[in-house]
Amino acid sequence: MKTLLHILHLEDDAWDEALVQSTLEAESVDCIITCVNNREDFVTALEKGEIDLVLSDYSLPAFSGSDAISMIRERWPDLPIILVSGTMGEEKAIESLKNGATDYVLKERLGRLAPAVRRAMHEVEAKTERELLKAQFIESQKMEVMGQLASGVAHDFNNLISVIMGCSELVAAQLDAGSPLQKFVEEIRHASERAAGLTRQLLVFSRKHKVMPVVLDINQVIQEIEPILLRLMDENIELTILPEKQIGNIEMDSGYLGQVLMNLAVNARDAMPHGGKITIGTSHVSLQNISDDLPPGIIPGDYVLLRVSDTGTGMTDEVKAHLFEAFFTTKPSGKGTGLGLATCQTIIEESGGYVNFYSKVGKGTTFKIFFPCIDQPLSLAVGETLADPSPRGRETLMIVEDEPSVRHLVADVLESQGYTVLRAPNGQEGLHIAQVHLGEPISLVITDVVMPLMGGIVMAEWLKESYPDLKILFTSGYTEEEMAKQGAIGQDVEFLPKPYAPTILIRKVREMLDRDIS
Repeated sequence: MKTLLHILHLEDDAWDEALVQSTLEAESVDCIITCVNNREDFVTALEKGEIDLVLSDYSLPAFSGSDAISMIRERWPDLPIILVSGTMGEEKAIESLKNGATDYVLKERLGRLAPAVRRAMHEVEAKTERELLKAQFIESQKMEVMGQLASGVAHDFNNLISVIMGCSELVAAQLDAGSPLQKFVEEIRHASERAAGLTRQLLVFSRKHKVMPVVLDINQVIQEIEPILLRLMDENIELTILPEKQIGNIEMDSGYLGQVLMNLAVNARDAMPHGGKITIGTSHVSLQNISDDLPPGIIPGDYVLLRVSDTGTGMTDEVKAHLFEAFFTTKPSGKGTGLGLATCQTIIEESGGYVNFYSKVGKGTTFKIFFPCIDQPLSLAVGETLADPSPRGRETLMIVEDEPSVRHLVADVLESQGYTVLRAPNGQEGLHIAQVHLGEPISLVITDVVMPLMGGIVMAEWLKESYPDLKILFTSGYTEEEMAKQGAIGQDVEFLPKPYAPTILIRKVREMLDRDIS
């Protein structure tokens, strides 16, 4: 029950009014009682929106308890109302309960009043909790539907991006260094990379993104996501990014890092309804000694520090105590799920990082996130190409892909590197081609996972029965969840997610072909 109740008492007898108040005080019911004796004052008090419970006499000169019940149930259906009367008989009491009264107490038996008040408030809180759980369930169902939609959209979209990314890279390779067309091809390639990033973000938010930790530069991720952050900001909010140079590399999923940034930025924006400033900064810190102002459990070492500060309303101690709890939110209904900061904490901890925050009412909030530095070179980006020549080969390969544009692009790319490439639109046709092939043995099969007639997993199992040394490279634009359903997730499975650049494909193929067979 709430610590302090706001009770509205409809009563025209000053003696009874004082008796009710003293009874509640004697029973340690902590409350503020507003007393009224007419309809106009009763409605005015209710419309202020601060009333938790109503006590009402049954018989008044111009406004009865039954009238009060009808009004409350019509306009405030969840507000509890307890009738306190000395003239109401059992028949009228039952009728009042049927019409919407929460309970009734006879004035000569006020010993029941405090228990009735506590019971009514407990029922309200239980109903509120049920409604919250219902809303959370509906929200989770909406997210599930969105996730299913995102999975299908991502598959088709990733196929399209693969074609755009691959064709732009092939065209760029054919152009002279000084060609005026180079800049246009580069713009196409950059646009396709941004599109791939947006797809990853969509899958992150729908909780269907395959986690792929890579060694990355946090400043580069912030730079890539800055346009999205700017679109999320209101016109009266200034976003400033202050990256320090040479701060070191970290290892985590770039999509999840983007989610952390966006969640913190959106929360900061919502904490400044009248405008303000958000500052995102990075730096390198070397922790030699552990102090109280650092996150609990952090160990000495080198870290990349990410700071997100705002000049907003700040947080009370009560809000701070529940900040990272799932479904806890201070936002109005429909404005937040209460999952943002809980998700951020999970992502940070799973990445080996630590989070701390500082906040003061009226002074704003600062989040500090510590990611361990990793002494490894940056991973090759999805659309990145290298200056050295791509590795070539003379082996026979097979590409099994139901999307014609992707199938032809992959085959053309590999043929340009010297390989002999067989093509199949699905697993069933792939099996047939492998069985009737009379040339050099097939060394490697590149296959999509989800295809009509027969998928890549089933085809690979059949092929392995006849050709145990055959190497299989799975590729897909579907999400981790869909891949798990197809049985394609495992430690020994070679997998290349779409979209990928031709350079990445060529190097992956050569790497697998050169690897010793275990």
